[in-house]
Amino acid sequence: MRRSNFLVSIPTILLIVVALLGFSNDNQYFEITRNLDIFTTLYKEVNAYYVDEVDPQIFIRRGINAMLSSLDPYTSFISEEEIESYRTMTTGQYGGVGVVVSSLDDKAYVVMVYENFSAHNAGILIGDEIIKIDGKPVTSKKPIEVTESLKGVPETVVNIVIRREGEPELLTFKLKREKISINNVSYIGVIHDKFGYVLLSNFTYGAAKEVSNAITHLKSNGVEGIILDIRGNPGGLLSEAVNVSNVFIPKGKEIVSTKGKVEEWNKSYAALNMPVDVNIPLVVLINKASASASEIVAGVMQDYDRGVLVGRKTFGKGLVQTTRPLAYNTQLKITAAKYYTPSGRCIQRVDYSKTDNNENKNPPDTLKSKFRTLNGRLVYDGGGLTPDIEVKGKKMSAITKSLVNNGYIFRYANVYHSNHSTIDPSRQFQISVEEYDEFKEWCNNQNLKYSTLEENNLNALSNAAKKEMIYDKINAELDALIEGVERSKLNDLDKFSDEIKLVLQKEIASRYYLFKGNIDATIYQDNDIGKAVELLSNEKLYNKILEK
Repeated sequence: MRRSNFLVSIPTILLIVVALLGFSNDNQYFEITRNLDIFTTLYKEVNAYYVDEVDPQIFIRRGINAMLSSLDPYTSFISEEEIESYRTMTTGQYGGVGVVVSSLDDKAYVVMVYENFSAHNAGILIGDEIIKIDGKPVTSKKPIEVTESLKGVPETVVNIVIRREGEPELLTFKLKREKISINNVSYIGVIHDKFGYVLLSNFTYGAAKEVSNAITHLKSNGVEGIILDIRGNPGGLLSEAVNVSNVFIPKGKEIVSTKGKVEEWNKSYAALNMPVDVNIPLVVLINKASASASEIVAGVMQDYDRGVLVGRKTFGKGLVQTTRPLAYNTQLKITAAKYYTPSGRCIQRVDYSKTDNNENKNPPDTLKSKFRTLNGRLVYDGGGLTPDIEVKGKKMSAITKSLVNNGYIFRYANVYHSNHSTIDPSRQFQISVEEYDEFKEWCNNQNLKYSTLEENNLNALSNAAKKEMIYDKINAELDALIEGVERSKLNDLDKFSDEIKLVLQKEIASRYYLFKGNIDATIYQDNDIGKAVELLSNEKLYNKILEK
């Protein structure tokens, strides 16, 4: 019965798509109808005659995904099962217990606990390994499957069995699910007693109100400048990007405009509310993972010379998506327009209508158009936003990457927490020489193995030499080089100790102070934040950057 229902829905869904397109050209309409007929009859023949059973849900989903992949990465089909996850992404709300779960060595671990929700109140800790949920083992389950098992209707109960470092027995918790609201502003703080720092992580409903409240709060504490951190922020709702910009931009000013094939998407969005502050010095931190709504906010601040952008070039997503309802409680998320900042530039990196792949390549400077900010400063479109002050990102060493990616840092933080009941406040917390020696000894007992870039290049050279039949001539030199790299690796825990300590301090601090501790532990070692503080401390330099 399920299959026949799905078969009936195929032409229904496709005809709805045709109706939404609203074609007026008869030839084009004929081509669409013709191809839909081919698609439907093809599926019926495959279903009837293919040698093995065909799962209609999987078969059609793959066809839909393949079809949409020819457009852009942001146009996608949302199945009925995925609707709830999509709503969580746009609203920041769901029914659950307030934890983030990730996997390590096929085990499910709690990697973050949200304050004041049921898991936190019951005593669940970062680092706890989840063994069972409602009596069912979670071994080898994907993190999203474990997360879905924890979610549910508020007021319902879920039983969790966990293993905790340092505890000889398994621990059982009975948690009541509740409505979880994830804050868009994930951190507010004062740096050097006079500058406000706001970390904006998302653009779901309420983001602008949270930013407004944060700025108001910081101003009441007498801050002399604001650092708005949108590094790694992937974006979200266009309306929230407009309203976040409005916090710093006068009422009535244009924030962003959109242009699409359908006339209803040719719109201009202006600031509708009274701003919180249009004068306080502002630095916006950006990087290559700042995208979409983040780029709207950053672009508006740059175009109106309202603040200085510090960091690295942004991602370059100048496309706007909307959702359209389909049959059987499914939806289509479709790119409907491009957006333009107040100066008139679109910062979209890739023209998907003219490329055969989805690689995010920067267009050459010769193809970029010039635009002017309010004060007449020169800015460009295409390829993301270029910061006013670039701070080169630090490349993590191979050993630090291995310690992080393979879970050594995470697991040792659990060990440290089980052996230390308290630590200093996270901004003052530092790993002592003796504690780092203990960490090194622990790593040696874990049989730590990793490969460096030099090692990989030498192995590639060795393999190439074997293929070219010249290995015998150079094998002695290659072996000596590889052996030298191996010897140098023995000292990497000491050579990169400063870098490793910072990563370790962040992870350990989160065990005691959760997300706030994670940020506080290295806030004064963050190069981007340091440059922002330097700039806000130099009024003359700040003003000079924003001048024509």
